[in-house]
Amino acid sequence: MTLRHLMRILGPGRKDGRNLTYEEAYEGFGSILSGTESEIRIAAFLVLLRVKGVTVEELSAFARAARERATIPCQDVQGLVCVCPPHDGMDRTPPLEVAAGLVAAAAGVRVLILSDRCVPPKRGLTAASVLEALGGSMTWDPAEAESWVSKTRFGACSVTGMLPCLMQLRRVRGDVAIRTPLATVEKLLAPASAAVVLGAQGGPVLGSAVEVIQALGHPRGIALQGPEGGVIPSVRKRTRGIEIADRHLVPLNVEPEDFGLGSPTEPDLPVYGPPSESQGTGDNPELVRCVGEITRAVLAGDGGPARSATLLGAAVILKASGKALTLAEGIDLATDALDSGGAREVLAKLIEIDR
Repeated sequence: MTLRHLMRILGPGRKDGRNLTYEEAYEGFGSILSGTESEIRIAAFLVLLRVKGVTVEELSAFARAARERATIPCQDVQGLVCVCPPHDGMDRTPPLEVAAGLVAAAAGVRVLILSDRCVPPKRGLTAASVLEALGGSMTWDPAEAESWVSKTRFGACSVTGMLPCLMQLRRVRGDVAIRTPLATVEKLLAPASAAVVLGAQGGPVLGSAVEVIQALGHPRGIALQGPEGGVIPSVRKRTRGIEIADRHLVPLNVEPEDFGLGSPTEPDLPVYGPPSESQGTGDNPELVRCVGEITRAVLAGDGGPARSATLLGAAVILKASGKALTLAEGIDLATDALDSGGAREVLAKLIEIDR
């Protein structure tokens, strides 16, 4: 089924326009990934969906089409938590999911971060930026990512490495210059047996995000609206989330003050002039170095908002895994793992096997 036909079904300005069925959405996204559609038609289709609003059924079908074409690591790894932050990255706050993931791994959970580097239109700072600055890396090889998780309980894999055809869509994303369903689908390439911690943008999309996780069959999961749509809770105010617990959707609000981790300001980044038209913060080597230094300082035991945010993020991962029954228990486990030097040891092992 071609995108031309599907755009007629969506019917912009037509009274008989409707949402796509599951099969229509599955076939449509499959045609995008197959490379048979023009960039202009893909862009028009994605913008139409953005204007209409994407349904849970459509997103679930898109994710299924992508998963069937992807090489997904760690599919049989027990106790895995897949951390899925926004792949176009961060502009105002450091991506602390690496620090949180290392802490959770030191506390005994297997963690796989799905990320990428310099994804348009934002081209922000991601887990790949942090690992590069720390002397490690994000791998493009799913088999290598699985090996890292097996040996160190931590790994980060490029989604473009898992599904190479996503690279061909980068020019479309840069030209469209707004968020489209691609930004959600790429975060959903997690192994179906894993628990998921997924970042969601602000607004009414939180419920849809967690319903898609549930529809894809994940046994446990948390969708969270952290700063910039990230997976790390705010230290300045409440962060809204929803958890999948025993097949039920349960509200999960993270109040940093409840755990003595509140701060008047979020972890922040140095201010530079605006990047050029085709670049973003992820292209700035000074900012890449900076996010590495922030993460290194947290792992070394420095206090401040970045440490507090890391502990909250690690607690969310631990709760999603089931290792911690409450966020308070997760914070206790995370604090012990961080202060004992366990997170630094996980990083050292990762760098050693990456060489």
